[in-house]
Amino acid sequence: MSPWIFTASIMAALMLLAMVRMVKGPTSADRLVALDSINTLVVASMIVLAAAFRQVVFVDVAIVYALLSYVGALFIAKYLGGEL
Repeated sequence: MSPWIFTASIMAALMLLAMVRMVKGPTSADRLVALDSINTLVVASMIVLAAAFRQVVFVDVAIVYALLSYVGALFIAKYLGGEL
């Protein structure tokens, strides 16, 4: 088995666990942390795919996705904090 496939399958399993926490999370903060974890795992998966396929464009997309994910998480946190 290729190490890339093994790494991708572990990340997919971790994403599924985070999705379960996002759906069942007792509080909104738990759901936000689970969403941020999923976004981090997606970025890591894109980096792994970039290394596996030797395509630099995946790294560029991962960086943009990470920035948008960060801004989105900040916006949701401000909304939950009652500042918006």
